[in-house]
Amino acid sequence: MKNSGTGRYQQPVWGGVFVRRIAGLFILLALIAVSPLQAEPLVIAHRGVSGYLPEHSLEGVILAHGMGVDYIEQDLFVTRDDQLVVLHDPYLEHTTDIARRFPERVRADGHYYALDFTLDELQSLSLTPRPHLLKRMDGNTAALAPLHARISSFDEQIRLIRYLNRARDMQVGLYPEIKKPALHRQQGKDISRLFLAALERHQLNQASAKVIVQCFDFAEVKRLRQLGLKTQLVQLIGAVEWADAESDFAYLQSKAGVAAMAQVVDGVGPWHRQLYHLDNRQPSDFAKWLKQAGLQIHPYTLNYNDTPQGMPFSVLQQLLFDIVGVDGVFTDYADRILPGPVRPDIE
Repeated sequence: MKNSGTGRYQQPVWGGVFVRRIAGLFILLALIAVSPLQAEPLVIAHRGVSGYLPEHSLEGVILAHGMGVDYIEQDLFVTRDDQLVVLHDPYLEHTTDIARRFPERVRADGHYYALDFTLDELQSLSLTPRPHLLKRMDGNTAALAPLHARISSFDEQIRLIRYLNRARDMQVGLYPEIKKPALHRQQGKDISRLFLAALERHQLNQASAKVIVQCFDFAEVKRLRQLGLKTQLVQLIGAVEWADAESDFAYLQSKAGVAAMAQVVDGVGPWHRQLYHLDNRQPSDFAKWLKQAGLQIHPYTLNYNDTPQGMPFSVLQQLLFDIVGVDGVFTDYADRILPGPVRPDIE
C-alpha cells in the first residue's frame, strides 16, 4: 500500500472553457500557506476536503492537493450516457439543486438518481454542502456562493490531479471507489467494466500507478481482479447492522474472512472503531488479524469533531497510528492530521 510508483502522466488536453475554469480554481492554492504534510501514515482526502468545501468538487480537489495529501478519493457512479461521475450517493437531492432544476424527474421512491441523467444534465446542477458543513458555517453559504461548484467527471478529476502534480512537482494519487455495483447491474450498467476502460484510457491500469481502488462489495472486489485490474485494491468494511450491507461484514471481520480477503486485496478500509477497544485502548482481534495477514489498514473517517466518547483528537490519532499501527487514514480535514512528534503521550 506504500507503493511509491508514480505511473506515467501524459500532458492533458484542455478545452478553452476548462482552461479558464482551472485558471480560476488554481488561485485557491495561492490562498493557502500549508506545507506538504510530513505525517505518516498516508493521509487520504475523503471526498476532497468535505469538511470545508462541497464534497467531490474540483475546488475541493485543489484545496486537498494544496494541503499535501497522499491520495484524493473519488466515489464513482454511472450516468445515463455511460459516463463515470464523482458522487458519493446514487441520488442527487442531498448534495445538488436537482429538485429545483428537474422536479419532474423524481422516481416513485422520492429520489433523483444519477443513473437517470446525462453527464451534461448533471453538470448543469450546483453542488451544495452537506448539513455538517452548513452547521460548521452557521448556515451561511455566502462564502461558497462564488465557487459555483458542480459535479465533475472521473476523467476531469484525473486530468486535474495530473495537472497539479506536474505544476507542483508532487505525486498525489487517486483513490476511486466502485459504488453500488449491484444497483448498477439492476439498471443495465456494468460500472466495473466502464471503470477499467477509463483506467486503460488514461494508462493507469498498471501496478506502478499511484491508484488504489476500493469497494464494499467483496464479490465485486474479486471480480475486479478477474476483469484484469492491476492496481492496488482495498476491501471496505461496513457496519454489520447496515440495512443495505453489500457484503457479510461479520464474516469479513473474522479470522477466516481476513484470510479470504488476503487472497485478493492489498489492504482493508474499515470503520476506525472496528480496530480498537475503547476500555483498554488496545487493538481489536480484527486489527491483529489484519496485521498478521500483511494487509494494509486504511480506516475511515478520522475527524477532529467526531471522536469516541469525547476522546481528544490527538489521542485518537496516537491510538490508531502508534498502537493499532494503521497505514493510512481517510479524513474530511486533512490539515488537522498531526505528525508523530506533535502527538502527546497517552497516559
